Amino acid sequence: MPIAPKRCRLVFRKLERDLEKLAAQQSNETVHRFRTSTRRLQTLLEELMPQRTRKQKKLLKILRAIRQQAGKVRDLDVQLAALRSLKIPLEPRRKTRLLQGLTELRAKHEKKLRKTLTKQTVREIHKHLTRASQEIELKSSGDPATAARQILSRVATPSRPLTEDELHRCRLLVKRARYAAELAPESAATTQFITQLKRLQDILGNWHDWLTLTNTAAERLGDVNQSPLVAVLHNMASGKFRQAVAAVAASSALGTGPKPVPLTPSRKPGARMATPTLRQDPAA
Repeated sequence: MPIAPKRCRLVFRKLERDLEKLAAQQSNETVHRFRTSTRRLQTLLEELMPQRTRKQKKLLKILRAIRQQAGKVRDLDVQLAALRSLKIPLEPRRKTRLLQGLTELRAKHEKKLRKTLTKQTVREIHKHLTRASQEIELKSSGDPATAARQILSRVATPSRPLTEDELHRCRLLVKRARYAAELAPESAATTQFITQLKRLQDILGNWHDWLTLTNTAAERLGDVNQSPLVAVLHNMASGKFRQAVAAVAASSALGTGPKPVPLTPSRKPGARMATPTLRQDPAA
């Protein structure tokens, strides 16, 4: 069944609204909503359209550049939220210093993002959105539910436990599959499927937030042997990793999952995870 017309129109309208809000204020919420809206449009054009026009490709390229800048702000927002939620008495001065450093870096990236979002740029994107929406051929579009399943089929299910790189790729694919499924006409089965994906996405996202914070803290404060705070963060990230792998293994949305979780992540404490490149999705 092709894409529901109402849902397709909503993707474009919502992105237009979220772009305006982001240009006016680069808050935690506006940054997150804009990035989500661009991902939805990207999924629509890349996964459900048999062919993308030149104008649609140009639009995605423009949005990708802004999303990447907004992503730097978003990464710091989730790190700050995670760090503030950590209620431990260890190294209060170092924790305060880390908070201040992340806040200052966030302000720096926010300023760069704001400079990018000029009135001319916003008007240009609105024009591209209008043209791209007019070129959508819903009758020739793919079935959203089928597309979502095909996206999930790219999730690695090795006989051994998942690595952090594989889990990161799984996180991106689950997110994209959810956005594809949300373009389908409403039904009880679709709603249940989306709910399963959303739950899994939240668990995977929570792990990734703590992993990112742990990597940042290790860079600024030293490894687990040099900072008790980093050691606590590493333990938190390890626990979230185990929860995420267990969730992937148990998820009915993914079918047969990987083996149960390892006792600890394979990556060495404080070492950064190499972010893999997702096919047709170069922007992390």
